[in-house]
Amino acid sequence: MSDHMSATPRPEDVPERAEGPEEAEPSGRTGTSGQAALSKAPEPGANAEPPKGPASARQVGPHRPPNPWQQAGPQASAVSRLRPAKPAAIRSATLCSVLATAILSSLLLGDGLGLNLLIVAIPAALGAHFAAQAADRRLRPWTAVWAVGGLALLAVPALRDAGWPTFLAVVSAVALGSLALHGSRSWLGVFLGSWGLFSSIADGLAWGGRGVRERMAGSRDRLGVVFRTTAVAVVLLIVFGALFASADAAFADVLSALTPDVSVGDSPWRLLLFVIGLVGALAAAYSAAAPVRWDGITVRPGKARGRLEWALPLIVLNLLFAVFIAVQLTVLLGGYDKVMAETDLSYAQYARQGFWQLLWATLLTLLVIAIALRRAPRGGVRDRTLVRAVLGTLCLLTLIVVASALRRMDLYVDAYGLTRLRLSVAAVELWLGVVLVLIMAAGAFGARLLPRAVAASAAVAVLAFGLISPDGLIAEQNVQRYRADHSIDIDYLRGLSADAVPALDTLPEPLRSCALKDIERSLRASDAPWYATSWGQARARDILSRRSANDPAQSCDAARTSGGGGDRDGDGDRGEQYDPYDPY
Repeated sequence: MSDHMSATPRPEDVPERAEGPEEAEPSGRTGTSGQAALSKAPEPGANAEPPKGPASARQVGPHRPPNPWQQAGPQASAVSRLRPAKPAAIRSATLCSVLATAILSSLLLGDGLGLNLLIVAIPAALGAHFAAQAADRRLRPWTAVWAVGGLALLAVPALRDAGWPTFLAVVSAVALGSLALHGSRSWLGVFLGSWGLFSSIADGLAWGGRGVRERMAGSRDRLGVVFRTTAVAVVLLIVFGALFASADAAFADVLSALTPDVSVGDSPWRLLLFVIGLVGALAAAYSAAAPVRWDGITVRPGKARGRLEWALPLIVLNLLFAVFIAVQLTVLLGGYDKVMAETDLSYAQYARQGFWQLLWATLLTLLVIAIALRRAPRGGVRDRTLVRAVLGTLCLLTLIVVASALRRMDLYVDAYGLTRLRLSVAAVELWLGVVLVLIMAAGAFGARLLPRAVAASAAVAVLAFGLISPDGLIAEQNVQRYRADHSIDIDYLRGLSADAVPALDTLPEPLRSCALKDIERSLRASDAPWYATSWGQARARDILSRRSANDPAQSCDAARTSGGGGDRDGDGDRGEQYDPYDPY
């Protein structure tokens, strides 16, 4: 039987609305009561009045098949069928929040990323809250988890200067915000719900446009008063602000630090940011007022297999895992001499040889588990016990493979140093281990919360990855490695962000100046205001101002040669050659 999807709402997919007199029909319906009444057809044979019209239209003739070339009436899209109903007119509080989001986006986001992202997100979240409140939606625990998690992720750009963890945090924050608005719980619902915010862009713009037109049609005089009052206030602020700034230098510095630097040259960029903020805030508010019930798209389970047909391949795979793990334990726990005796490879070469294969083995094992669950026998208690035993054993053995891969990465880093790529893939491997633990817990206690638990673990992993300061950790590990064996790659370290300054500042001269030269030059060239400056940048500026990086007479090439870091992945005292395996 082929697997297929349906868009039939389930009982748990009802809108999160409070019961009240305004809700006249069951919340599980997607249409209005008027549409339901129109869709009722008379019973066959019932007494009904003959249709009125021309005589030719009332003649009974032979039944004609429908014309396949005739265009049918407009059909509802899949997304509109999954929405509970059209939302009510947009409230003034929601419109004001959307406008505030657009203005702050235009003024603050053009200078870089920092605390400004969190500042812009607050009025957008308030607009969604007002829209959900008008739609009588209640705050659920998981909605609060997604919302708080999304705002917490926006603290990463405010704290860290590195762009790669900031990018992951911003994308994850948008996904969590979308989940908070849609409230999905199934696997497909969580996946689609994390991107569902984009499905409300067109409807949100139309919804906001209708609200603005309605208010302008009946409040022209009041809008004129508001416009004149705002214009007078702005003129007074500009005039007296300029006078006070020219009278006192300290006040001028404070005013320039607090006021965004808006010039005519970057007006197109500011206008684009205004549009992005407006569209994003309207889409969030519309999703809060009329969320798409992505859980209505269900994936039916696959055809169940017999016990022997299902279990035998997995048991063979478990035996293969067990043999591999036995070899790993004897080799990896035996130390460097054991590796040399067993494989005729160096410790670093042995570690590098298998990490990526073990990472792919972990990913493929998760795929195997997903397919096995769809085809698992579902006859009764004995079948459930068999599934838990076989897949539980596979998850446990895969956890040991994860530990082996992380051990190999530890050996690899010890030999060649830590880089962004190595830290990233090690973090992914560690998160896959957490997913395996969650799958095992779901097998023991039930899988109802598993999709949301996996999504929450991914968000926590991204947040933790940003908060540990990856570039600072890389610099610190390489500095410690230099103190141990005098091997360091200055060319790589000088390309890190300002988060690495505290660790690189502890290097001896001239290595310190060579490592900090590019970072200090970029910090001096940056004139970002306070809201676009991260804490990592501010701390780096403070360190460099206390102990300014010299521009030593010795060339950095000579310094790198004396430091033993001429090869990026060189092994120093162990005599390893340049390693092109990891160019990052």
